[in-house]
Amino acid sequence: MPDQLLFAMEVTLNGLMAGVLYSLVALGFVLIFKASGIFNYAQGVMALFAAMTLVGIQKGQVPFAHLINALLGTEVHHFGWHVPSILAILLTAGVMVVFAWIVERVVLKHLVNQPDIILFMATIGLAYFMEGFGDLMWGADIKKLDVGLPQGINIAIDDTTFGWFGYGFFIDNLDIVATVIAILLVISLTVFSQYSKQGRALRAVADDHQAALSVGISLRFIWVLVWSIAGFVALVAGIMWGAKSGVQFSLSLIALKALPVLMLGGFTSIPGAIIGGLIIGVGEKLFEFAIGPLVGGATENWFAYVLALIFLVFRPQGLFGEKIIERV
Repeated sequence: MPDQLLFAMEVTLNGLMAGVLYSLVALGFVLIFKASGIFNYAQGVMALFAAMTLVGIQKGQVPFAHLINALLGTEVHHFGWHVPSILAILLTAGVMVVFAWIVERVVLKHLVNQPDIILFMATIGLAYFMEGFGDLMWGADIKKLDVGLPQGINIAIDDTTFGWFGYGFFIDNLDIVATVIAILLVISLTVFSQYSKQGRALRAVADDHQAALSVGISLRFIWVLVWSIAGFVALVAGIMWGAKSGVQFSLSLIALKALPVLMLGGFTSIPGAIIGGLIIGVGEKLFEFAIGPLVGGATENWFAYVLALIFLVFRPQGLFGEKIIERV
């Protein structure tokens, strides 16, 4: 088999894995959009804040240590213990639920029936607040996240593909774990959205806040629920991205790559977030492999956005989004 074809096959597999990581972030956007009809600009920062909180809890770091030391002249940084990864993840999930409750109490309950642009601007303010609050709480230094997930080349795949083709494919174990988790998340969230009472209420709230309130649906409960779920999805995305590239400010920028994913898959489709992520992941890797050398490289920085622009022109609702029909 020609070497170029083998390289293309390896690039495709790695593109699928990268697409799954994009999809994990996009899932949070879809959940918030389905419940409120707005784009949650803070989703990427939620992933960053969740990852920072997880590392801080794991290492027994004192929250706001820098502020406390500056005010009191102390040198306290750690409690002196380390928390097991599973317990730290559960505690962080609890923090994200508390965060969802605070967002509903402080922000969302005052914005019922407000125009979508008002809600969107509120999420922008929330994003910058969370970013600054996270830095103040846990520090702005780059952190290493380790929850025991396997990383590095998958030897079984390398040996198998070498036996088949005489060329071993490099597939990261962390990407495989992320793929399995993403599949489980999509199945769970799809079942919840389509078949549970809360899922149906969620869709009703997205359609019309006032109508949902008139039939007895608690808007406040639905918003706390969906922001809690989105916070959990952000935690999962933060773990995967943090374990892969470290917990740092750039982690919040993964939200920008989720935008083309949503435009392709549709803002209201949970499976669409996964399909869109896979298309973006494979597309940008193959485009860089085939076309990148001809145009000077670095096509991964803009390919996804150009593809999303094309979709906006010909199918603005995305592959799986609901087509909006207005009758006058």
